[in-house]
Amino acid sequence: MTARCPIRTTLEMVGGKWKLLILRQLYGGPLRLSALRSTIPDISEKMLIQELKILVENRLVHRENFGEVPPRVAYSLTDRGELVKPLIEEMIAFAERYERT
Repeated sequence: MTARCPIRTTLEMVGGKWKLLILRQLYGGPLRLSALRSTIPDISEKMLIQELKILVENRLVHRENFGEVPPRVAYSLTDRGELVKPLIEEMIAFAERYERT
């Protein structure tokens, strides 16, 4: 049995074009789908829903269904999702340093 690679694990959880952007938008608290989509204008609704489903399955995002008609759902970071913040902040710092050189 091979040991898990921490980088591979991280990429499986948050890799791809959209996941980190979605997680970053949830820093400020819960958002409904429409509000979340408006903060990431390039993402399609279908892709956003698909990525949110994966983030919920990975327990990085919590999906709260209020059981109302019409349906009202909000997404927020879980405690595990909060663990991604330092990674995102370091990525932002890296990009800023990179652009200055």
